[in-house]
Amino acid sequence: MTRLIDITTISGTIKLKSGLHIGGGDATMKIGGIDNEVIKHPITGDPYIPGSSIKGKIRSLLEWKLGLVGINEGKPANVTKAYPTETEAEHALKIAQLFGNGGEIKDDKALSRKVGVTRVSFSDCEIAERVKTEVKFENSINRITSKADNPRQTERVPAGAAFDFSVTVKVFEGDSDLIDLLKEGMKLLELDSLGGNGSRGYGKITFENLRENGQSIQEAFDRLDPFGQG
Repeated sequence: MTRLIDITTISGTIKLKSGLHIGGGDATMKIGGIDNEVIKHPITGDPYIPGSSIKGKIRSLLEWKLGLVGINEGKPANVTKAYPTETEAEHALKIAQLFGNGGEIKDDKALSRKVGVTRVSFSDCEIAERVKTEVKFENSINRITSKADNPRQTERVPAGAAFDFSVTVKVFEGDSDLIDLLKEGMKLLELDSLGGNGSRGYGKITFENLRENGQSIQEAFDRLDPFGQG
């Protein structure tokens, strides 16, 4: 492991463009209550976005974009796996350096030093201004009878709500383009969705007021094209 030379902070705001549902895992049966509640802070009772949710979704989107998901059979990228090409192996190394390796590195001290510690640290995103959650009623429609089946209530944080966002990145000597890779993943998240039910329009977000170590990067981020088609 080489020397730590910097800790970069990217901060800003996550603005909801559509309702967001990140489940709270409530196992309590409530007669007449909401079926799927959002996760809330245990003290304030306000909804928040867990840093783990952002980290996991960004990592997953980057692995899809880099062609690593099929190779790893859906499991997180693991540098101990044999990759078909050097390019894919290098992609897996950068993912492991940024987010952590998807498996234990055994008996290979050189590889372990090369991967090193996980570089990113996502903070939980607290809501910037208190809002009331909404309840969306959903059901399945029988294709033959047109009867509504399986009615359910899903709690969402409404569109327009804003959350404080912050992530730090440890930078070591020899690291290459890891912060750029993170920004690319953030842009992919904007293009996709966060939380549950993304295919039904939930979880559309945008990053606003982005700053890197206090300096605005919003214009550059807005121009970023993760697929290089611009």
